[in-house]
Amino acid sequence: METSPPTLRHLPLALLIAANLIPVAGVLLWGWSVFEIVALYWFENVVIGAVNILKMAATAGDTNGGQHSPEMPDYLRAPDIAKHGAKLFLVPFFSFHYGMFCLVHGIFVFTLLGGKGGGFMLSGPFSGMGGMIGMVFESGGIWFVIAIIASHLFSFGWNFIGKGEYRRASLGEVMMAPYGRIVVLHIAILFGAFVITALGSPVFLLLLLITGKIILDAKLHLRSHRKLNPHNLPKTDMDAV
Repeated sequence: METSPPTLRHLPLALLIAANLIPVAGVLLWGWSVFEIVALYWFENVVIGAVNILKMAATAGDTNGGQHSPEMPDYLRAPDIAKHGAKLFLVPFFSFHYGMFCLVHGIFVFTLLGGKGGGFMLSGPFSGMGGMIGMVFESGGIWFVIAIIASHLFSFGWNFIGKGEYRRASLGEVMMAPYGRIVVLHIAILFGAFVITALGSPVFLLLLLITGKIILDAKLHLRSHRKLNPHNLPKTDMDAV
């Protein structure tokens, strides 16, 4: 039974929202364009992948889909050796597959929104992306990076470890979770980014893009943790968004 007050119960969500408000300062104070915003959102995917590796390594739930039932008989649960054996294969597999997924996604973002497509491709994806990421960091993006890393690590410690989600999550579910987030969130972000670019990147639309990302991010955050804490996280007004 969850005994912490609501303000503490949703502290990870509050930190996530606070980190996502930094791009507002980027637009209003540092003159960020849609490229800087989307590039940082892409980099957040890399952070999420790294934290997800920690989650996969810590997961103690069964490799099948029955890990959420505390009444499951012990003889139906996967032996520890099977769980750890699966990790030896799935953690490297996820690292490679998700890494390639992010690389292709990044090439798409940096080529089409970076405004330097020819030079980007001529210098190669790794050096081109590295140089453009460096420019985004220097323009104030480093503060978003620091905040988003702290937010996701705090959520990992608070929810996944502290609330025992690692005991209820299956290895397969944890591995697949970041992909669903990218599909839902980043298709919407990229669609909005192209529309905003076509309209000349007005500040109002940039702020609207940031607001939409915060709402979707919060909704996905609540949904993912409610699945692993069905009795601890009551429905909120955010679920109706």
